[in-house]
Amino acid sequence: MIGGGLAGLSCAAALADAGLQVRLFEKRPHLGGRATSYTLPDGSEVDNCQHVTLGCCTNLADFYRRAGAESKIRFYDRLYFVDKQGRRSTMEASAFLPPPLHMATSFLFFGALSFADKRGIANALLAIARSGGSPPDIEGISMLAWLQRMKQTRGAIERFWRVVLVSALDEELDRTDARYGIEVFWKAFLGSRGGYRVGIPSVPLADLYEGCRAAIERRGGEVKLRAGVREIRLCEGRFECAVMEDGSEVAADACIAAVPHDALQGIVPRELSEASGPLSGICRIKTAPITGVHFWFDREVMKEPFLTLLDHTTQWIFNKSMLYRSESNGSGRASHSTEGRETQYLQSVISASYDLVPRSRQDIIDLCRRELLEVLPAARDAQLVKATVIKEVHATFSPEPGVDRWRPAQDIGVKNFYLAGDWTRTGWPATMEGAVRSGYLAAESAVAGFGQPQKFLQPDLSLEGLSKHWAHRSEAARS
Repeated sequence: MIGGGLAGLSCAAALADAGLQVRLFEKRPHLGGRATSYTLPDGSEVDNCQHVTLGCCTNLADFYRRAGAESKIRFYDRLYFVDKQGRRSTMEASAFLPPPLHMATSFLFFGALSFADKRGIANALLAIARSGGSPPDIEGISMLAWLQRMKQTRGAIERFWRVVLVSALDEELDRTDARYGIEVFWKAFLGSRGGYRVGIPSVPLADLYEGCRAAIERRGGEVKLRAGVREIRLCEGRFECAVMEDGSEVAADACIAAVPHDALQGIVPRELSEASGPLSGICRIKTAPITGVHFWFDREVMKEPFLTLLDHTTQWIFNKSMLYRSESNGSGRASHSTEGRETQYLQSVISASYDLVPRSRQDIIDLCRRELLEVLPAARDAQLVKATVIKEVHATFSPEPGVDRWRPAQDIGVKNFYLAGDWTRTGWPATMEGAVRSGYLAAESAVAGFGQPQKFLQPDLSLEGLSKHWAHRSEAARS
């Protein structure tokens, strides 16, 4: 197994549970890949970017169970929004209305949208639901083009669709395949009552994976860090060995490469990426950036666990002190202190942050702090103790229209060699759920190659209410 991100870890955990002996090599000094955390020189531990899950992410939930980390994910049934004037709104499911109407009451009273905005949004959401999540004629078009076809107002696009989708898919609406944007709403907000629930780790991200390492080692496997792979060698159409950066060779019955697509091109034989090769399209897969800004204030300035910002560059603010509270002192505040006073730790997140990539870290801190002061009045009288910026320039692959034709399957036709990674063909965009799905699909291919077929991929949440009825009707009509 090459790569210790979510794709590699999930694949390794599934194979270990199936009784196979796994050796996992990760070139970094930590597990988790792009979904990890590390320690600053002053001892503060920060996530490289805040990662969240949703109730509809069934495979990610299964992976956390395998890793013994399911108790470290805290779920929230209420979503919190704030606009430029500091006005708060919330959205949550009603216990009395069936999907897809279960959030209609919150939506009706959502103060940031006009009546015209809501009418257009409701029509578009009903079009998604009544088609079972598959509206007609969406192949190859952008999400923005579909919204314009559905006659969405500017306010609806900017204060509803963009707010949800840019954060979920790490891409702007005009660069996002409409199918992915529609599936976010179908699976998270329309198909079932609990699909929208937000799950946030209550510990630094790196703490989620130690159980996975232990499970691999308990079954006779091995996890090696700071162990980069220089080359993957094939012989007569099958995997032969991996050449490590120190020149040593590692042979195995099978190899799964769970590395970013651009890194894969540098370690596989050239013929795989040539015009007629199975990886010829991966050079066309683009990437998108995410920027995280971490703030420590000398007092409590935020009471919500998280906020979604409207009409700002900043998209989310996470109250890390509150989110970590059950794992620290139970106070809702961080354990860090300055001159005897507890500090509050917040993280701002900006997805698809193309405009921020060339800007200096201090410019980004100043921008995000100004926006934070607009929505958190208590911060205006607080002292900023410290701040730091983490840029992930190639955080995810871009789900642009038609990208699926460049995404390879986990089995590319090379015997005993398989791929994992959110960028492979999973049916999902670049999410943690997509990464885990790729790991499980690669594990299924590997055990099938050994003549021991087994299923690891988990089914989606069951459809409920009218959504279930409409989905069955749409499927029958298509068949």
